[in-house]
Amino acid sequence: MNKIILLIDNSEQYGRSLLKGIVRYSKEKGPWLFCRMPLFYRETLKMKGIIKFAKDWGAQGIIGQLYNDKGIEMALKAGLHLIGEDFKERFAEIPNITGGYHEAGRMGAEYFLQKGFKNFAFYGYTNIVWSRERLEGFEGYLNLKGYKVNNFDQTQIPGRGLWYYKPSELSEWLKSLPKPVAIMACDDDKAQHITEACNQAGIHIPEEVAVLGVDNDEMTCNLSDPPISSIHLDTERGGYEAAKLMDKLIKKEVTKYSDILVKPTHIVTRQSTDIISASDQYMAKALKYIHLNIDNDIRVADVLKEVPLCRRSFEKRFKDTTGKGVYQYVLSLRMQKIAEKLLETDKPVNEIAFEVGINMSNNISRQFKQIKGCTPSEYRRRHTIKR
Repeated sequence: MNKIILLIDNSEQYGRSLLKGIVRYSKEKGPWLFCRMPLFYRETLKMKGIIKFAKDWGAQGIIGQLYNDKGIEMALKAGLHLIGEDFKERFAEIPNITGGYHEAGRMGAEYFLQKGFKNFAFYGYTNIVWSRERLEGFEGYLNLKGYKVNNFDQTQIPGRGLWYYKPSELSEWLKSLPKPVAIMACDDDKAQHITEACNQAGIHIPEEVAVLGVDNDEMTCNLSDPPISSIHLDTERGGYEAAKLMDKLIKKEVTKYSDILVKPTHIVTRQSTDIISASDQYMAKALKYIHLNIDNDIRVADVLKEVPLCRRSFEKRFKDTTGKGVYQYVLSLRMQKIAEKLLETDKPVNEIAFEVGINMSNNISRQFKQIKGCTPSEYRRRHTIKR
């Protein structure tokens, strides 16, 4: 029977989802025994004490938040198998539970561009891998499209004062940004920092500032006023794959391994981004119409009825605003809705396509692959653990 020590922070959705995936694998292949060790023990016992506990209990491995120091070498020499959650930086000596961080940043950038924003900002840390690479993905994609990103680096601010209690560096930065502005935060916790600071400074959300987080932590997102839109991650599958790898390491079935990659799947929209922003009032009206009617069989001619422009002028101004033609924009939006429904329901692809306004379903697989890089069935299989 496998005995595993878990050093995972379950106060946030990310950690709870990892645990869910780990437990699911253990129930399929186990039974396993777990010691869910509070992170406080990591700070007090240190690795030396944890190794002693592991030996006394007969544990074979540790999964979770470990420090990237000499303790890793000590644990490996003691015969323990380790899988590290890269909560600071990635490990070189052991497999990582890491993420598609650049991909999440790009997803946030594309999302805001679809809404017509021209001003962008990012709030996070440059000294933590998952925040730094989300910034790189967000900024890199927007730079390619000709936009700059205003970055607020929390590591440069001394202390950990309450961001909502009084005027702060964060609130002053928010007031200084050109409006309307789309801000991506490195996670939901920092996104809530922004919403609270905006409320303190009298900045309106989403009219002046649209806020997007990462992790889709429902408690944090809904605790905010207004609730925060967030990028949903495939974290439960990451936990499942981590447990699977640990099982293989214990059984000596693998000598080489790859990191476990937790990928972003889709964006859950709440009130913090529930707005279409475009300096061109006609394009703002057109975008609003598209988003409100995306589940209908809308065509360019339908959108043209909403604005007093000829087709050629409209299509040029639309591409200047969104970076995409009308057809490509609508297709991308529909494929994203299909992706969400593939993960949220067990409905067949053709039925989902009909629900999002696509009546001719023979090209769905090809169109979906064009946008998402795989077929709908492959997408569902990759991101869904069988119940």
